[in-house]
Amino acid sequence: MDETHFKRDVKDSWYVKYNEMDFPAIQKGWVLPVDRWAEFDPFILMAEDWFKKGTFPDHPHRGFQTVTYVVDGRLEHIDNGGGRDILEPGDVQYMNAGWAARHAEDGVEDDIAHTLQLWLNLPKNKRNTDTIYQNVYSEKAPVVSFEGGSIKVFSGSIAGVEGPLESIVPFTLSEINLAEDAEFSHHIPENHNAFLYVLAGSISAGTSSTQLNKHGVATLTYNDKGNEHQSSELKIRSNQRQTKILVYSGAPIRENIVPYGPFVMNKMDEIKQAYLDFNQGKFGPPAE
Repeated sequence: MDETHFKRDVKDSWYVKYNEMDFPAIQKGWVLPVDRWAEFDPFILMAEDWFKKGTFPDHPHRGFQTVTYVVDGRLEHIDNGGGRDILEPGDVQYMNAGWAARHAEDGVEDDIAHTLQLWLNLPKNKRNTDTIYQNVYSEKAPVVSFEGGSIKVFSGSIAGVEGPLESIVPFTLSEINLAEDAEFSHHIPENHNAFLYVLAGSISAGTSSTQLNKHGVATLTYNDKGNEHQSSELKIRSNQRQTKILVYSGAPIRENIVPYGPFVMNKMDEIKQAYLDFNQGKFGPPAE
């Protein structure tokens, strides 16, 4: 087993601010604002949305991956490759948009879907990969219990188990649940850029014991010259009952990107080409 050398701390923290939206969208907040993508690399943005059916109909993507965590309500996924499924609270969907994805994401019936969607970058040599969808149902993700809580692993090798999510660019995603006063040491590769989001309760995190409450976001220190096989430690303590947080981590790609509309490429000319390809029907038929 690898020894832990690097002790993580909170590098920056903030609280999500929300805006009311026009129906059928209800409310949106930016967990990770897109204008700071260079700090979040390999992550580009994360949006928190509340919405009803009709908010995200058929639309295209190219050049990146999405990781969607369903907080509440039901989310229906439809893609133009014939995929269709309904995700429940606690489920995760992974999409590699790659060369050309075309899909729809909607609330089901009268449900208000509450989701967290993360955009995860692709290196330029993988932007033309095939489109992939993978649903990871909550009950299929392994859970490791410890005194005062548990950790559920969706992606990556964490706490001695392997998450079922298989991404083009490896990353980790864990859901940590803690009772009041419980403590947990979260281990992730020392060279991974990482952030956490407090879904419920309150925590003290890192070597500085920085307090974060519900809707709090924190980026974490990391060893940018570190080894992916060497572990780092993030200490977390719960200050309230029923604390729940999500922790994401991934190795930086270190390429300049242009996020524009539904596409992420390396140059503006490539963005223009993506729009041209979509308008010429190269993304295939609508998702319906």
